[in-house]
Amino acid sequence: MTKTKIAPSLLAADFGNLQRDVEMVNQSEADWHHIDIMDGVFVPNISYGMPVLKTIQKHATKPLDVHLMIVDPNRYIKTFAELGASVLSVHYEACNHLHRSLQAIKAEGMKAGVAINPHTSISLLEDTIKDIDVVCLMSVNPGFGGQSFIENTYEKVRSLKELINNKRAKTLIEIDGGVTSRNAKALVNAGADILVAGSFVFKSDNPTKTIHELKKITG
Repeated sequence: MTKTKIAPSLLAADFGNLQRDVEMVNQSEADWHHIDIMDGVFVPNISYGMPVLKTIQKHATKPLDVHLMIVDPNRYIKTFAELGASVLSVHYEACNHLHRSLQAIKAEGMKAGVAINPHTSISLLEDTIKDIDVVCLMSVNPGFGGQSFIENTYEKVRSLKELINNKRAKTLIEIDGGVTSRNAKALVNAGADILVAGSFVFKSDNPTKTIHELKKITG
């Protein structure tokens, strides 16, 4: 059994002190830096783009888990590889040719991820699951941090785990949105491998301690 990975979401970091927050994640028990790229088209918000990612990459000593919430993500696969992404997740809903997108990500030496919105069915991944390294299940509607967790997520994690096992795939399950110490254990019990936590970590009094607690709960 692999240990649960914790990936603090830098969307919730203090942008006036970005280097400080990246270094906090470096020094904590977290495993990955989770980075949300939003274009204002696929989701109703704009986050940050390549120059900010370049700054994060300069200071980060842990893998960059980049989540593209953008239309036509294929245009930028090479760019994100050059900017140091270790995992690159594209949205199922934004890809006309998902298999091609996955192959393009892997060709650049990154792990290939697919993110799916709360209303998107797990069954749509049946044909590609063996090509996917990470499925990022959105447990809130994408676009903004600090939203409430959607309870149906547990059922979705169980269904996805069943699909992965049936297909003998090695895909990891990542949960993104509304993760806290209250639901972390239940998510791992349902089959989650990676937990993305944004506001819960960065808005806490002691983010390093909060990451430690998540690790302890899920370990």
